[in-house]
Formats: sequence, structure tokens, C-alpha cells
Amino acid sequence: MDDSITTGIRAASHDLPVSAELAAFLSGRWAATPLPGDIRLPVAELTPARRARLSARFPGERLVIPAGELKVRSNDCDYRFRPHSAYAWLTGLTGEDQAGHVLVLEPDGPHGHEPVLYVRPRSPRDGGDEFYRDRRHGEFWVGRRPDLAEAERMTGIRCAHLAAHHKLPPGRDALTDPELTSVLSELRLVKDVWEVAQLQLAVDHTVSGFEDVVQALPRAFAHPRGERWIEGVFGLRARAEGNGTGYETIAASGAHACVLHWIRNDGPLDPGHLLLLDAGVETDTLYTADITRTLPLSGRFSSVQRQVYELVLAAQEAGIAALKPGARFRDFHQACMRVIAEGLADWGVLKSADGDLHRRYTLCSSGHMLGLDVHDCAKARAAAYLDGVLEEGQVLTVEPGLYLQPDDETLPVELRGIGVRIEDDLLVTASGARLLSGALPRTPDAVEAWMGELIGN
Repeated sequence: MDDSITTGIRAASHDLPVSAELAAFLSGRWAATPLPGDIRLPVAELTPARRARLSARFPGERLVIPAGELKVRSNDCDYRFRPHSAYAWLTGLTGEDQAGHVLVLEPDGPHGHEPVLYVRPRSPRDGGDEFYRDRRHGEFWVGRRPDLAEAERMTGIRCAHLAAHHKLPPGRDALTDPELTSVLSELRLVKDVWEVAQLQLAVDHTVSGFEDVVQALPRAFAHPRGERWIEGVFGLRARAEGNGTGYETIAASGAHACVLHWIRNDGPLDPGHLLLLDAGVETDTLYTADITRTLPLSGRFSSVQRQVYELVLAAQEAGIAALKPGARFRDFHQACMRVIAEGLADWGVLKSADGDLHRRYTLCSSGHMLGLDVHDCAKARAAAYLDGVLEEGQVLTVEPGLYLQPDDETLPVELRGIGVRIEDDLLVTASGARLLSGALPRTPDAVEAWMGELIGN
């Protein structure tokens, strides 16, 4: 029988038995180790207003926002934990130690709601054996957690032991209640100044990661799975500067770039091909960048590669120009696609730019909201998002692409197997949009010059 079922301890079959003498020896003479300094989260000053906005939408109802649970990857190994984005937005807590924790907004009469955070406190050293035996939650296994008082100081929210949560009556649960889930997405559509700064930080680290990749190309060429070398180089920057990558890195060389979400990254690099790199660093506060550049692995675009690249760039420029408060969300995608369709017609690939036949070569939308999730606010209702209008303070991507499949007989042979996407992150401003990722070059000449500087060509 699983030991955790009867004892509450997550142990493993190969763990050594603990004698009574050892247990007694482990239970005493531990020094106090309070968390040092000012541990209050910087975002704790902003989360009360966020919770108040949620409270106003559900007067008199108990609202339950779980951080989520650990999930098994294999046998007794769990996936790395990341809290649910709504939980992080409402509490400011983003660490791996949040697994199983729950924020509850308790109805509080005319005052709206009182927030209560149900957390698993520190493993006690003076009684019990969780701290040295429990592989999931024991301090010797996974590190220190705040105690209840420390968690309150960090968040400004009253904290209670997680065990007490199981005795509460049911309420609306953010993981299962469609209306609550939609509202939590919609409330995050417009970013505050602090959030924009976090997104800019994510972008800045991502720019550094792209520079790392270009500098690593000579070594990546030498490896039979150069795509995976590229993935690893970017992942190092993401883990060193933030929480990790905001999503699985796409390092797609040659015809792999025609696969929208190529994350196998097991192919070699060929100097005659392009590399489509779609990657983003996620900050410790869980805000992520999402940037794509398509790079000539030789350092120079061939004439046909440049032809495809320049059409995608023209489409992106048209999409960016369509961003402004009051514009429909779908306008920028339609602007991108008009340019793509006209270009394909000029090439003779399509008989006409009218209709939607260009979608054979573009496949998907030209952008999405960005924030705590790479596809942020995805549960928002269509009226507020896809069929809504842009507002100042929203952050989104513009990412048109052309994916010319290697086996597509509607294409001239020289175009087959070329995939190009150019993706940038933008903040909607009062007069248009600000390019957050402008530090990375976009024009073909600038890309070539940038690569030459980094590699020394």
C-alpha cells in the first residue's frame, strides 16, 4: 500500500526505514530560521484592488481560486509546479511551494469579501516526520516554506492552515466554474503599470536569449540534433534569469518551420536553411514574453528566403499599424492577411487575393493576448476578446507567418519547405502601440548585420 495513504507522508519504496532512536534524534535541537528582511511582495499593494474587482462581480458568493495540484510525471517524480495564473494574479504568490494552496473569497456582508489564503505551513521540526520523510512537501526534500505568519506578511492576506479548507462549504471554483473562469480572464485583459514592467523584463531577457542562440550556432551546427542544442541554450538563459520558458521552445530548422508548434527539436541544422525560433522567458512573477525570429543559418538570406521573409514582414507591419484603442481585435489579423493574400497572388500562387484560400499557407491567427499566460486571458468570452475592441494597456503579439509545406504541389519547387514567422510583443497605447521587443532586429538587412556582429562573420 502507498505509504502516503495511511500516514500522509509521500515516501518511496526504496527509502530507508527510520529507527525510533533516529526519529528522536531528528526531532530536536534545530535553530530558529525566520525568513530574513522585508518579505512583503512588491505586488501586494496591487492585489487588493484586483480582488475587489472580482468581488464586485460576485456579491454574496464564496469564490474559490486554487493554485493547482502537483501532477505525476513518472512513478514518484512530479512535473515542476507552476501556480494557476488567476491565483498568482490575486495573491502575488508564484513559487513552486504553492502546490495545493487555495485562495478563498468569503462573503463579508456589505463589505464584499474577505480573502483567506489556505496554505500548507512549514514542516514542524519538533514533532512528526514530514520534514525529513515527505518527498513532496518535506523541507529536507523540497526546501523551506513560509509559516502562516510569514505568508501573511508576504501577501497581506489572512492565512489559515490548508487542512481547514476541506471543512468549508462549496463555492464557485475557478477551475470548474465557467462564469468565474471567464471573469478572471476578462479582468486581466488590461495590464497595469507593474504588469507592463514585468512583461518588458521578460522581453529583455528573451532578447538576451536570442543573442545567446546566435552566438551558439557554430557549436549547434556540429551536433546531430542542433535544434535541441538551440533549445538548451535558450533554456539556460530562461532559467538563469527567470522561472524558465513561458512555453515549450520552438527551434525549427528547414521544413520543420512549417509545423506551427514544432517542439520535438530533434533535427540537425543546415547552413542553407532558415531557423524559426519561437521562444519566451517567463519571469519569476510568471509574466512571459513570446517572440519569434526566422534566421538564415548561413548568416545571409538567399533570394527566395528573402522574398518570403519580406512578405511576412510587410504583413506584420500592416498588422502593427492597425493596433490602436477602439480598433476591433480582429482588425490587425485581417490587415496581415490582406498583405499575405496579395503577395501570394502577385507570386502566382493564388489566382486572386479575394476569399480565404491564403489560409492554406498561413494556417492560424496572427496574434493573441499576452501576460501571465502565453495565450493570456484565453477563457474570456468572445464579446470581451475575439469580438471585442482593443483598449489602452492591453499587451498582445503580432505574428503573421507563411508555412510553405515541403510536399505542397500548389507551390513552385523553390518555395517548398520554407517557413517564416515574425512575432513581436506590443503594448496598446493611447495613440497606437509600443513595440516592447524592438531591441531585436526585424528587417532582413538588420538581421544579417546583427548575426554577423554576434558570430563575427
